[in-house]
Amino acid sequence: MIHVGINGYGTIGKRVADAVRKQPDMEVVGVAKTRPNFEASSAVEKGFDLYAAVEERKPRFAEAGIDLAGDVEELVEQSDIVVDACPSGIGADNAEMYEEYDTPALLQGGEDAEVVDGSFNARSNFDTVEGMDLVRVVSCNTTGLSRLVAPLQEEYGIEKVRATLVRRGGDPAQSGRGPINDILPNPVELPSHHGPDVNTIFPDLEIDTLGLKVPATLMHTHSINVTLQSNPDAEAVRELLDDERRTFVIPEWLGLDGAGAIKELAQDAGRPRADIWENCIWGESITVEGDDLYLFQAIHQESDVVPENVDAIRAVLGTKSQSESIATTDEAMGLDDSLAPTRTRD
Repeated sequence: MIHVGINGYGTIGKRVADAVRKQPDMEVVGVAKTRPNFEASSAVEKGFDLYAAVEERKPRFAEAGIDLAGDVEELVEQSDIVVDACPSGIGADNAEMYEEYDTPALLQGGEDAEVVDGSFNARSNFDTVEGMDLVRVVSCNTTGLSRLVAPLQEEYGIEKVRATLVRRGGDPAQSGRGPINDILPNPVELPSHHGPDVNTIFPDLEIDTLGLKVPATLMHTHSINVTLQSNPDAEAVRELLDDERRTFVIPEWLGLDGAGAIKELAQDAGRPRADIWENCIWGESITVEGDDLYLFQAIHQESDVVPENVDAIRAVLGTKSQSESIATTDEAMGLDDSLAPTRTRD
C-alpha cells in the first residue's frame, strides 16, 4: 500500500485526496492546510487526518474547533510520497522540506520547470520519472495539449502545432480573479508560456501558443491547428481520438454548444463536483485540409490534472506500468464511464 500525503487541500488537493482514497493500492496519510476554513472542516468530516502547514497558525485551528493530527513535517515523514497542491510558488519553497525527509514529491504545473527533476504527463512520458525526487505534474492546459499531441504524433507525425488558448479568468471560487468585463491578451508577448511548457514533455515538438483571458470561470477552450506529416481524413482522426482513454469526442447529437452545457452534462452524469477529467473535443470541429488538422477542445482546469497526479505517484515509485496505472486510476475514479448517454432510437 502506498502512503500518500497531500500538502494543500484546495481546488486540486481535495480532488487528488478523494481520487487517491479510491485507489486499491493507495491510502491517504493525511492532508495539510495553512488555515482553518470550510475545506479544513470538510477534510476532517471526510475522515482525513489534518496537519498544520504553518506552525504559528496552529492556535487558529483550535479556536475554530478543528482537531489537528500534527505538523506538516510529520505528514511528510510518514508518507511514501507527497502531492504538493499548494498555490504556485509555495511548492518550490517546500522542496527543501521534502529533501530533508527524503520523501519524493509531486509539484503542480504552476511551478517552474527548472525547480523539478522532470515534468510528467501520463499519456506521453510515464516511464521517464521513475526514481526522481521532485516531479512536476504539468498544468491543466499543458495536460490537455499533451494528451492531444501524443496520439497524433504517434499515428501521423507532427510538423507543427499552433494553439490559441481562451482561458477562464479564474476558478468559480476565486472571487478576486479577473478580468470582470474585458478580454485580455495573456500574455501580450508571443508565444505564451504554454508552448515551452509542452516542450518539457515533448522536447522536439514545434509548437506556438498564444493566450486570451476572458471573464468566465467554467473551462478553458483551445483552438487547435496541427500540421501533420501525413494526410488522414477527418473521420480517421476522430476515431483515433475517440479511442483514447482521456479524450471525449463530443457527438453532435448531444447538442453541447459550450462549456456551460458540458458542465451540466457532467453534473447530470453524477460526476463529483461536476468534474470533467477528459479533454472534451467537439466532434464536428475535427477538420482536415491537406495536412492541416483543425479542432476545438475544452479543458476543465479544476480537474483534468487529478488522474495525472494519481498516475504520477505510481510512475515515480515504479509500482505499475503505464497501461496498468492508467487503467487502475480510471476505473477507480469512474473515468471509464462515458460522459455521453447512450443514444436511443425510435
